[in-house]
Amino acid sequence: MIRRTFLALSAAAAIASTPAVAGSNSKDIVDTAVSAGSFATLVAAVQAAGLVDTLKGDGPFTVFAPTDEAFAALPEGTVETLLKPENKDQLTAILTYHVVPGKVMSGDLSDGMMAATAQGGEVKIGTMNGVTVNEANVVSADVIASNGVIHVIDKVILPSS
Repeated sequence: MIRRTFLALSAAAAIASTPAVAGSNSKDIVDTAVSAGSFATLVAAVQAAGLVDTLKGDGPFTVFAPTDEAFAALPEGTVETLLKPENKDQLTAILTYHVVPGKVMSGDLSDGMMAATAQGGEVKIGTMNGVTVNEANVVSADVIASNGVIHVIDKVILPSS
């Protein structure tokens, strides 16, 4: 419990001191991601999938947002292939797997909880050794946007085939 509180406070302090995120609660999820500067691949994918208007909508949404480094860790050529128009359905499925309807803050999470995604599958939350979503680590939590919250993750999570 103490470790979890420390991690949450550390993440909150890091987020509050980050200029790209500070004051972001007046921006929607897409604009918050754009201004953060470390989600260019995610934003390009959201655009290619035609999800910009959805993620700029009323929400609220919880987005587990992979960083550019998370996308770069995928096998070579994966991102380029997914961004092709003929793969829009697959890209949409992957991206919506990173979105949970509603605003779920880190304090709402419990170990082993399952969260239904906009894609239709579920992600498993872990809180024992830091916070995880499936196999991805949450590296920054509770980035507030006007229409939800972003939790930054270090891996792209994939729905079951």
